[in-house]
Amino acid sequence: MISYLSGKVLSISESFAVIDITGIGYKVFMTGQNLGELGEGDHASLFTHLAVRENALDLYGFQSQDELSFFELLITISGIGPKTALGILNVAPISLLRQAVFTENTAHLTKVAGIGKKNAEKIVIELRGKLSGEFRETDGVPNDGDAIEALTSLGYSQKEARDALKQVSKDLTSPSERVKQALKALGKQ
Repeated sequence: MISYLSGKVLSISESFAVIDITGIGYKVFMTGQNLGELGEGDHASLFTHLAVRENALDLYGFQSQDELSFFELLITISGIGPKTALGILNVAPISLLRQAVFTENTAHLTKVAGIGKKNAEKIVIELRGKLSGEFRETDGVPNDGDAIEALTSLGYSQKEARDALKQVSKDLTSPSERVKQALKALGKQ
């Protein structure tokens, strides 16, 4: 199994990048955020999951072991394939998804194509059991789901919103205060 790749980025598309490893180009499906952090000609190091099906071998890449672990946890849920799991990772950061599971908030999951309210509830229930050994408070990180939504409704991309919110003090817990501070950070750029 291919579990790690390190090489030069040959090309980037909407859903995958081609990584050159000693003259062989590997097509690696990734989240939009991870793809956005790559540039053609850059060096990329990715943790990977090889999905084997009857008619395809698909490679999924992640910049951290934590992302890979969460992806592999998602695909253990009946009815969730690799493409849907990647779609789930596209809608929110892992810390926010974990918090959504523990607070039974299905809003992020229903944003993924093909996941309705009933499937989102099923995912939350199954993940809660599998994540029960982890911290329920996502390491003191505030729930920025509402703040990200507010910033994206103002025209900022999810990546811009997340980056700006990372600059905001974790002491501010109110979404409106976090949005105000994030807007100040975005204005300085």
